[in-house]
Amino acid sequence: MAALSKSIPHGCYEIGHTWEPSCFLSYLQITRSALEESLKIYAPLYLIASILKRRNYDYYVHKFLPELLRSTSFLTANGSLYIAFFCILRKILGRFYFWTPGFGAALPASYIAILIERKSRRGLLTLYMVNQATETLFRMGVTRGYIKPIRNGEVLLFCVTSALYMFLFRCKDGLQGFAFSALKFIVGKEEIPTHSMVPETVDAKAEQNLKRREASRRRNLISLTKKLLDSVCKHGPRHRCCKHYQDNCISYCIKGFIRMFSVGYLIQCCLRIPSTLRYMFTKPSRMLSLFYNKENFQLGAFLGSFVSIYKGTSCLLRWMRNLDDELHALIAGFLAGLSMMFYKSTAISMYLASKVAETLYFKGIEAGKFPYFPHADSVLYAVSTAICFHAAVLEVQNLRPSYWKFLLRLTQGRFRLMNRKAMDVFGSEASKNFNNFIPRLDPRYTLVKPELPIEFS
Repeated sequence: MAALSKSIPHGCYEIGHTWEPSCFLSYLQITRSALEESLKIYAPLYLIASILKRRNYDYYVHKFLPELLRSTSFLTANGSLYIAFFCILRKILGRFYFWTPGFGAALPASYIAILIERKSRRGLLTLYMVNQATETLFRMGVTRGYIKPIRNGEVLLFCVTSALYMFLFRCKDGLQGFAFSALKFIVGKEEIPTHSMVPETVDAKAEQNLKRREASRRRNLISLTKKLLDSVCKHGPRHRCCKHYQDNCISYCIKGFIRMFSVGYLIQCCLRIPSTLRYMFTKPSRMLSLFYNKENFQLGAFLGSFVSIYKGTSCLLRWMRNLDDELHALIAGFLAGLSMMFYKSTAISMYLASKVAETLYFKGIEAGKFPYFPHADSVLYAVSTAICFHAAVLEVQNLRPSYWKFLLRLTQGRFRLMNRKAMDVFGSEASKNFNNFIPRLDPRYTLVKPELPIEFS
């Protein structure tokens, strides 16, 4: 357990910016590295986003550069202000306490930084950092023995999240914007509720829609596959409450699996393209892994089984209860969440859980059930980022590896050079993953006699 009351008398050079004795020069160096990396991160991100959104010429002339520079300034400030407050707190307090090198320095730095960013992006950044901080706190609790991890806990969390998402999707005005569009693409527009329709009127409109869709599907590139499926399940049943007019319930589920399996497979292939292109000329045989990689099939199986289980359960409940009810989505969504067994991901589960919690909270505000806190997103971002920085300084073993790599990239590896051996006194095993690394310090600028340096192996 961390010793909260303990302190160390070292200077900020001995603990933090061990590569440079001067606080001001180390601040400038961090600022420069953070600025370079921020531009590398945001420039392609903004460019791709603007192309996908089909921005007009005026956007590139008047808004593209200011928005890019603002986001770059935000991320740069987050890194540079941290080292600034790191030194300021040491000079004010005279010593380092358990909370000062990580949480204490990162809290004001993160709050100031998020105020630089555009308001439209603060919510998304806050959600991302809350997700990171929640996972970090969970790992801290497991390490200290306060929390006992549940086997397949990420799958169970995804089941609950999926149930809530699908219920909101089925409810009138339950989901809006990107979340609604994404679920519409995944499960299909046949599952969108039409509250003005009753089962008796569905069949009357089905005949008209059937003739229109038949003509368009003949021109489809995968019409052969669909015809094969139709022939296999030609005489299958379809309940009058089901809105998949062209297909019976069996072929409806099978087609849903094939469609989303293909989407997942292609997504994973595209994600692997950058890592395999470098072998195009040196080891062409490795290019085959782009198409026959295990992860490609895992993501495809995850998405495909999610859709087929959801659709199959929904159809089954319509047959059993003889009606189409929004409550069916809770059961179907929960069972569909079991599909994550094919593609386990704590990051996906945590992110979606955070998003659905945010959605429910804002709906509670609209209904007058929950209070509204101004600037809550900025405060949450600052606290969440401070928790992650605290872990990065004192217990990096409990931080998500991808975020640790991001911090190293932002500081060009300098975050790794902190004197964590001296911070082992706090009881958090700060130097556990650093092979007892001790930085090379100039004795002229140290307050405590430095130990002999040990290089990384």
